[in-house]
Amino acid sequence: MRQDVDKELDTSGLNCPMPILKLKQALKAMQSGQRIRMIATDPGSKSDIAAFAAQTGHRLLESSSNADKFIYILEKA
Repeated sequence: MRQDVDKELDTSGLNCPMPILKLKQALKAMQSGQRIRMIATDPGSKSDIAAFAAQTGHRLLESSSNADKFIYILEKA
């Protein structure tokens, strides 16, 4: 299922903790209810993004993988 998003963030090639830091920075510039699609190549991002969403209150709407890419869609709290 492909969700409509307001912003795209590609963190390909970055390792922990950079994808989370880039996501946090991007979310700070967004308004509540807006959605962001994040692409990552770090396999650790799967647990990191889920934990980040749970800790911050942002909603993880979708999590999928395609080859070596991990794709997340989050909605800002």
